[in-house]
Amino acid sequence: MNYGDFYRSFDPVPFYEERGWLIGDGRIGGKSKGLSFAHHILEKNGLLEDVHLPKYSFVITTSVFDEFMEYNNLWERLMNLRAHSDAPELYKICAAAHLPPSLDEPLEKILDLIEDPISVRSSSTLEDDVNLSFAGKYATRFSSNAGTRGERRAELESAIKTVYASTYNPAAREYKRKHGIQWGGERMAVLIQPIEGRRYGNMFYPELAGAAFSKVFRRPSPRIRKEDGVVRICFGLGTRTVDRAYARTFYLTNPNLRPEGTKPHEIVTHSQEHYDYVDIEHRKFTSQHIAVTIKVAPTYLQWFDDNAFHWIHTDPSNMNAPRPVFTFSELPSRCPKLFTRLKMLLSLFEKELQLPVDMEFAYEVSDDRFTLVQLRPLSVYDDKGRVEIPDTPREKTILRGDRMVANGRLEGARHIVFVDPDIYGKQADFADVARAVGEINDRLDGERYILVGPGRWGSSNPLLGVPVRYNELSNSGCLVELGIPQKGMAPELSYGTHFFLDLDGDNILYLPVFDGEKNNIYNREWFESHPWQTISHPAVRHYEGCFDVLLDGDSETGVVIDKTPEGK
Repeated sequence: MNYGDFYRSFDPVPFYEERGWLIGDGRIGGKSKGLSFAHHILEKNGLLEDVHLPKYSFVITTSVFDEFMEYNNLWERLMNLRAHSDAPELYKICAAAHLPPSLDEPLEKILDLIEDPISVRSSSTLEDDVNLSFAGKYATRFSSNAGTRGERRAELESAIKTVYASTYNPAAREYKRKHGIQWGGERMAVLIQPIEGRRYGNMFYPELAGAAFSKVFRRPSPRIRKEDGVVRICFGLGTRTVDRAYARTFYLTNPNLRPEGTKPHEIVTHSQEHYDYVDIEHRKFTSQHIAVTIKVAPTYLQWFDDNAFHWIHTDPSNMNAPRPVFTFSELPSRCPKLFTRLKMLLSLFEKELQLPVDMEFAYEVSDDRFTLVQLRPLSVYDDKGRVEIPDTPREKTILRGDRMVANGRLEGARHIVFVDPDIYGKQADFADVARAVGEINDRLDGERYILVGPGRWGSSNPLLGVPVRYNELSNSGCLVELGIPQKGMAPELSYGTHFFLDLDGDNILYLPVFDGEKNNIYNREWFESHPWQTISHPAVRHYEGCFDVLLDGDSETGVVIDKTPEGK
């Protein structure tokens, strides 16, 4: 049997049919299949008492998506939208459309059975494939499920239509184009579940949420075993574990390791300060800074005390103004059952799936309640083997980094796209910078160029990095993230986020560079002395020449070298 054959041939439909959770007679898509497969494995191994699944998991199958498109005459209209410029129009069209009458009774049933806030998730027929994950390309929406019956119904319907619209969004369309998939024939199913968590006043969230991976393809140290896996954990809803927001990464070989460093300023720079939750009173998904929560209601965070919540003094001259952050420093020793369970499940699912796995979960510390909310195959990084880095003159070394480097090479690249950290952020035109990068990305279709910028590419917070979307960097061959301490920007070594899954799936190299730190080089003189073109924003520069990227995972060294012949 080939790897993944059992998962490919697994029939997930009976799981939903037997429980009355199947809506329509079409296909159920990737996320729904993964959850059904997880139940099968847990039941077979007698683990359903120890590992919970959501109480309800309704699947609106692809046949209903077809009805929606035909009922509103949307097939030709949506497929003819331009990939980039018409994204707002796409969501506007779907929001104004009507769900088919066949959903009336099922939606009323869902509202009868589910009292907590609701998660409405994409489950595309292309999503969570054995070879391509499509992670983060489609929408997930949270419904507060609060208010009058009519308000609850309207909120649920709006979430479903948003997921349907995301079938054609720019990131999904570009991902399909890049991987040679004809995007027009795709069908979308929708997975509807109660959100795992508890109510605290008007806020609803789980104590902890996480994403775990059975293999570590980008290791911060040779001491970390690839086979042991890694997990990202946050307080509150799990959105911060899969987006480029701060969450705590635990490498299961050594959960106490902090690749970002152990000094207070290093810890606070990479620690979670905001958390996500569903606001019941205002009926919306939102975020909050923990300092506000502590002032308003300290009991919300009472369980953390010395377990995972710490005050970090970032200003030694002002010890009366500590900065609260989640460090989770004692979590492995205070919650050993969580880490034991994670190791066991990752090993079990990888064995049964016959492929590396990626799972998402929620965890209530107070009663050791572990709920699995997603399981899927993990896109496999292609390690090219040891790379030798030659001695290179300083003036020819454009960039050099010394951590979170996986083996890889990109030789003879003809273009560097650079976002100047001295200009970026001077004005609040972050989106304009991202769109300018996207323009060059489109122009360089077919080229594997080098993309260099401050902080974290694809950050949801533009103060931490350029907020590019997938379709605005999809043609790059190497991403370099510059840590600029004086601007408060640092690379996010967030292995396991949707962002890094894309890098692995697309074989895009990654190099973090920390300006001013030993063994790191950010050659400002090179960027200032070589000619460049400015496109549509002064912060974005386009350099041409001949450049090599060499990454040696064994020595934790990566370089970008100027190989342009003299006089060119």
